Amino acid sequence: MKNIITEILQEKRFILADGATGTNLFSMGLQTGDSPEFWNADHPDRVTRHYESFIEAGSDLVLTNTFGGNRYRLQLHNGEKRVSELNKRAAELLREAVDKSGRKVIVAGDIGPTGEIFEPTGTLSIEAAADAFAEQAQALADGGADIIWIETLSSLEEAKAAFMGAKTTKLPVVFSMSIDTNGRTMMGVTAADIVKLASEMLPELTGCGTNCGVGAAEVVAAMMNMKKSCQEFQEPPAFIAKANCGIPEYVDGKIVYNGTPELMGRYAQLAFDAGATIIGGCCGTSPDHIRVMKEALDNYEGGAAPTLETIVAELGDVSVGATAQLQGDMSVAGGSVSGNSKRRSRRKRPA
Repeated sequence: MKNIITEILQEKRFILADGATGTNLFSMGLQTGDSPEFWNADHPDRVTRHYESFIEAGSDLVLTNTFGGNRYRLQLHNGEKRVSELNKRAAELLREAVDKSGRKVIVAGDIGPTGEIFEPTGTLSIEAAADAFAEQAQALADGGADIIWIETLSSLEEAKAAFMGAKTTKLPVVFSMSIDTNGRTMMGVTAADIVKLASEMLPELTGCGTNCGVGAAEVVAAMMNMKKSCQEFQEPPAFIAKANCGIPEYVDGKIVYNGTPELMGRYAQLAFDAGATIIGGCCGTSPDHIRVMKEALDNYEGGAAPTLETIVAELGDVSVGATAQLQGDMSVAGGSVSGNSKRRSRRKRPA
């Protein structure tokens, strides 16, 4: 089977991904506590408008509205029996929007975490989770997805389960984890750990990286650490950077992100220099941000890998843990505040 990511990266230097799904849908009337996935059936026109906004902004890759589309997340809304329906419809709507555009845009079937705690700390087994992920992935494939896009994971166990489920479709698979706790995921996974896991998934895996987290600076630092960890690879996977749009702030009763289009444009350039070839935005990133990121990348010839000083000066502070990893010190603790990397809570939905 042809790999559309490989094909596009042979034609151009980078793939520009989309921005935030939640931010767009909230602006269209989605309420806190609602299931965005239900909109695939109840408000397909709004979901289509969301997709079109990023296609028109220049994204080469757009995610389906299915981040919480697995049976464990949907059961919070009594929708666990609608997995196939809602995921298939989301992919169909995006496929229709892409075909209508006349552009070559990747339909990325989006899979987020279960929100459950894995064995031995919790009760969910890797096998049970893999079955749930396979159910979702197959529905996305049936709806016309080009690839399966796994994102915002925190534990190695869940990443393994998601990959096991996704690869049953025979579609290209990528995964990204959220580095948000002092240079590590909430479960203590470092950038180097992500690369090591990816090496175990090759050659079936197409890409890996980081998304969400605590801002653009931390994502670029993670890219640097990932790139440093894969020097022995003959053919490393594509690296993904999908940063939040700055830092969240509480303004007038709402959470807003302080990243300007200009900041996100510079982030895109530095992420490219750090080794990312699939670059987009996560929480708070609008089509306006993506439009500026496209212009910034299109007009950028590239440069040397950024220094820590450059990242901080241009994008903001980098955590002590990520800084230590850049300097070759893996002893700085991450994980939870207590230092216990087995502690876990429900993973939030990117906004």
